[in-house]
Amino acid sequence: MKLSINWIRDFVNLDGIEIDTLIQKFTLATAEVEEIQHVGRDIQNVVVGKIVSMEKHPNSKKLHLLKVDGGDAIYDVVCGAPNVAVGIKVPFAKEGGQVGGMKIERRPVAGYESCGMCCSEKEIGISDDHSGLMILPEDSPVGTDIKKLYEIEDTIFEVDNKSLTNRPDLWGHYGIAREIAALAGRPLQEVQKVDTGAYESLPAVPIAAENQEHLLRYSAMAVENISVKISPVNMRIRLYRCGMRAINLLADLTNYIMLEMGQPMHAFDYQRVSQIEVGNFPQSIQFETLDGKVREVHPETLMIKSKGTPVAIAGIMGGYESEITEETTSFLLESANFDAVNVRKSSSYLGLRTDASMRYEKTLDPEMTIPAIQRYLSLLFSIDPGVRVISSLSDLYIRRYPKIQIEFDKAYVDRYTGIDISVGQIEDTLTRLGFGVERRGDAFTVQVPSWRATKDVSIKADIIEEITRIYGYDNFAIQTATCAVAPMAREPRKVLIDELKTLLALSYGSHEVHTYLWNDARKLKEIGLEAEGFVRLKNSVSPDIDLLRCDLTPALLCTVEKNRSYAPEFSIFEIGSVVAGIDKEGLAKEERRLSVVFYGRRTEEEALLMKAKGFVEGIASAFYNEKFSYYSMTEAPKPWMHPYNAFQISFGQTLLGLMGIVHPQVTDKIDKKASIIAVELNVDELSKIAKMLPQYREPSKFPSVTADLSYLIASEVPYSAFQSMVETLALPFLESYELVGIYQDPAWKKQKSVTIRFVFCSQERTLESEEVQALVNRLIEAGEKMGAQVKDN
Repeated sequence: MKLSINWIRDFVNLDGIEIDTLIQKFTLATAEVEEIQHVGRDIQNVVVGKIVSMEKHPNSKKLHLLKVDGGDAIYDVVCGAPNVAVGIKVPFAKEGGQVGGMKIERRPVAGYESCGMCCSEKEIGISDDHSGLMILPEDSPVGTDIKKLYEIEDTIFEVDNKSLTNRPDLWGHYGIAREIAALAGRPLQEVQKVDTGAYESLPAVPIAAENQEHLLRYSAMAVENISVKISPVNMRIRLYRCGMRAINLLADLTNYIMLEMGQPMHAFDYQRVSQIEVGNFPQSIQFETLDGKVREVHPETLMIKSKGTPVAIAGIMGGYESEITEETTSFLLESANFDAVNVRKSSSYLGLRTDASMRYEKTLDPEMTIPAIQRYLSLLFSIDPGVRVISSLSDLYIRRYPKIQIEFDKAYVDRYTGIDISVGQIEDTLTRLGFGVERRGDAFTVQVPSWRATKDVSIKADIIEEITRIYGYDNFAIQTATCAVAPMAREPRKVLIDELKTLLALSYGSHEVHTYLWNDARKLKEIGLEAEGFVRLKNSVSPDIDLLRCDLTPALLCTVEKNRSYAPEFSIFEIGSVVAGIDKEGLAKEERRLSVVFYGRRTEEEALLMKAKGFVEGIASAFYNEKFSYYSMTEAPKPWMHPYNAFQISFGQTLLGLMGIVHPQVTDKIDKKASIIAVELNVDELSKIAKMLPQYREPSKFPSVTADLSYLIASEVPYSAFQSMVETLALPFLESYELVGIYQDPAWKKQKSVTIRFVFCSQERTLESEEVQALVNRLIEAGEKMGAQVKDN
């Protein structure tokens, strides 16, 4: 929203105040100013000129040779304006002057010397009209600087509309002037208005409210004998500088009042609109608005009607058929207040957002309707003294906002601000802002003005904001806290999550992704999975996304399918929430989980599985200095897991998660040539594991010997059975052992292959081959006692 300092000066004396500094203070205290423009300063040495003679240019059909009286001399001028005529007075830029950043110099034009320039409104920066010269009034003194006649120079500042959302009182110059008066410590002058009580004896304009839900107030008055059609120059300048174009006097005045007081108004041709009904139509109708477009108006939209005929869309735009024209001599003036929500919905439906609707959407003060009419009449009488009011003021006041009274004391202000603001300053600040203040010692009773009571000020904390922003936030002394400040201890789960992300990103080159909390049934169906979950959303926007996820991995598999063409080998991971079930009280059991999916076209399936297993082992070793246990399952616990190559990951008696090859049917849907492995771990359970300190042991100086044994054993035998076997044997020279492969081929039916790597070493000498072979034989024999058959040695 653009605002004029000249306009604000009508209500506040700003003499002696640096305007840029004042606007900066306004930004800090009230609303964000986006831009400041000092307009008209580039207009120099432009005076009132009178054309005293005119001849046609001998070599041009468009140009004329003029002699212009500039007050101090007669100037020769070459001019091509179509409306040039002898005797008219126009803005004349003398030699050495400046308009629009252009220096005026004596120079030849089409063979004749021109010593100045006659100007249009656009050239002196007061409108976009460049169709011809600006014709000045006949009584304009020749030679007078144009800046002394009109508001050529001004400071225009633009306020960010978003910062005014909760301040409907600031959508007009008078509301801004009230703020600036409080900031500058200057008195605020009253707006000049007409007493409409003088017309009480005249007949009233009939007003009927068919819809009282969306109408708060409707005021109207009729006026006739209009003779002036064009607005005064300064009014047109102000409208132009604030982003509006001049139309005609009556329409311009409605826009002028809206920009001045923040109250939208509308003028109907009285010959077409002499009574008002406010209501809806039972069906959608076609309605032509002032911009000449025919729009479909739905039944929810509030309409202004006259004798059943639609004449305006309430709070948005008037109708084409009832607009003010050059022939209009009488009009009906509307000043109303409509429900903010209904205006916003209707504006959105119609795709029509106007200056009026923007203000109504902010919940305007209904008390402003009558003062706006009184101000309109005051301006109209000053411009067109011959007009006559032909009706009394009709006022239908349906819904009032409650009056708000707030009580507080100085101690409350001191406690919240942390500074000592005097009771006198508190009273003065609130009074300047328009609050009614009653003071009893250090206690205050404040009446919130109607223009702040619609949605802005309602509690004591709001009063604190009013006091402190005018006092100036930059005036608060910076002080250190009196209490001890200590760093916050980080939550163990948060620390673990950060460590897991670092491990995956740096050691495995894995990419983090973030998926939605709900399943996408359509995407899951594309990879052969059904959406599963325990909690269904009642208000989902689509039936495909109405289930909260119970696993992370399916969403990551969808992500793999979407990104598989970017690289032949990659892994992705996510740490997020799932709903793992419902507890006894019917509440969702939420868990934090980690899912990692490894995708590869070049890596064999078993090697990729071992890479995933290496990641899990890396967690156990790096974070806990422990080992996890792995149990193969005869049936896959999840639809996305391989029916044979699926494993549980445990620590002691605690189930930590799952690991395995992705189901072949799902893999085929994603990429038939790829291998896909998934790991899903419960982060909540991982965070409960206590970290063990590593035990130091001096490494041997002698070489170690490695032996890989592959046992073919029944599928239901867990890896922990081999761990128990090895611990029971208590083999000498056994440095370490680890699982390097578990694989279950469908052709083996109920058997699987378990590959274990054994490392033998002595601290005192190099082991002989016979010694190592004897140790291996004992491992083979122990395996056979378990029912295992050694495949390779």
